[in-house]
Amino acid sequence: MVPATRAANNIENTAESLQEDLARLELQKRALERELAAVAAHLDSVQRALGALSVLMSDPAGAARSTSTGDAGRVHDVEAKRETGPSLVEESPVDSTSRSKTSEQQQYGQLTEQIIDFFAHAADSEVRARDVAAALGRDTDSGSINAVRSTLDRLVGTSRIQRAGRGLYRAL
Repeated sequence: MVPATRAANNIENTAESLQEDLARLELQKRALERELAAVAAHLDSVQRALGALSVLMSDPAGAARSTSTGDAGRVHDVEAKRETGPSLVEESPVDSTSRSKTSEQQQYGQLTEQIIDFFAHAADSEVRARDVAAALGRDTDSGSINAVRSTLDRLVGTSRIQRAGRGLYRAL
């Protein structure tokens, strides 16, 4: 009978040890998931920053003009690039892929200008971030809406727009 009792104790000890391991691993998994989300968010912001810098690096004359004339010169450069249309040079599939990523990053880089333009036409009305996102066509997912919210908060911080109340924004 002693061997049966010893086996039962071994099984109990093993079960307790596994329960402790399970609890520790679940905590570790949650911590890693949070860390992964933070890394993914940082990666996204770095990619957008690199995209904006690559636009400036690809057009050094435009970069010099934008630093001397402010935002108006940069907006003019972006509009001029839009009007010229696609290049007549044939691209390799790799170039095409990198250009489409850069195009997406340019779109996100223009968010501040789009929001400023939106408020220039919104007169003195108070609007929610979700409404701004919808007006800009960026209400397809929560990430896009959050990008608009973040940009609105940054614009409030730089006194380019004002917070009219909880979740409400208004032009200055």
